[in-house]
Amino acid sequence: MSLAPSADDVKLAATFEQVREQLLAENNPDRLSKPLAFWVLPDDRRLPLAFLAKTLDELLAVRFVDLAGTSGVGQKKMASLVMLLHRAATQSPAENQFMVAETSAALARDAQPENVDPAAFNPSIVSELIWTQWKDTVRLHGIGNEKLGRLAPSLQSLPTVIWETQLGFYLDQSLMEIRELKTHGEKRVLAVMEVFHCVHRMLGAVASTGLAIRLSPRQIAGVEDWMSEAKSQESAPRHEELVEKLCEPLLRQLELDVGTTVCGLARARLGVGVPRKSVREQSREMGVTRARVYQLLEDCHRTMSVRWPEGKRLLDEFAQRMDQLYSSADSANLLGSLRELLFPLKFDSLTPHLLAEAGAE
Repeated sequence: MSLAPSADDVKLAATFEQVREQLLAENNPDRLSKPLAFWVLPDDRRLPLAFLAKTLDELLAVRFVDLAGTSGVGQKKMASLVMLLHRAATQSPAENQFMVAETSAALARDAQPENVDPAAFNPSIVSELIWTQWKDTVRLHGIGNEKLGRLAPSLQSLPTVIWETQLGFYLDQSLMEIRELKTHGEKRVLAVMEVFHCVHRMLGAVASTGLAIRLSPRQIAGVEDWMSEAKSQESAPRHEELVEKLCEPLLRQLELDVGTTVCGLARARLGVGVPRKSVREQSREMGVTRARVYQLLEDCHRTMSVRWPEGKRLLDEFAQRMDQLYSSADSANLLGSLRELLFPLKFDSLTPHLLAEAGAE
């Protein structure tokens, strides 16, 4: 700012004082304790970076002339500061919801190719305000106890150490606070943001009502629906139907979450889509030890224990019903192999079936 203030400087200072008085008169501790960055929207430009981490309380305690004298802060950045303060004084996150959604969608369309979903996750446009809305969606629907791994688009993009972390762990933290956690580098922060983005995209426009909403991976939800229907029938499903409706969707889920290598091993263990192979044959083909193959197969259980925690009980109940319907021997064997692969009796050691096979080899 120049020593001889211009007319624009005087108007800016006057506006600052008006907004300052309005915020202080409201005396809203929750609002005043938020950092200036909370009120930034994705399309804002010429932001006063030196002030973004400061709370409104801290900024309002400083005279306009002293703020304007901050190194690297010129008239345009001071104008942005006043604009953000005015936004804080006149709007709330709820009031900004439509504007934020529209701005985010517009930016996404500009930043991505035409064949890319404009609502896809784009971390470059996530402000503290948007992050707060995502958290509010989680609170509104009472799903803070859900695990990140349960709701992530794919476990391949989510670090293993936070698969079991509940969404509620992040509900009382800003993005700035999350980034300051010792265990959270930028990759981990982005993975957490993506999960919240997906939840908000699914539930953001859904009002909290007396109706229940089932959050589950699409493939697994389809499997649960089919098993429920199959159990109500008076005859057991054919072996081909068991493969198509039960095994294939679960294998696609594995491929999505842990990749083609593990999915290929699982297919060969079950004999679904490919000839059935022993662990010895698989280890020879891959050029690795049998212990390594067993280790990779354990990823099937680790994945399903997060993605489908109800899976063991549901598969057990389904198998019991298939016995009552006298399903074929091939179907019973396939179902037994699937249960053993996804939910072994003792995950910390080889299952009896695999132990017997290892001894025979």
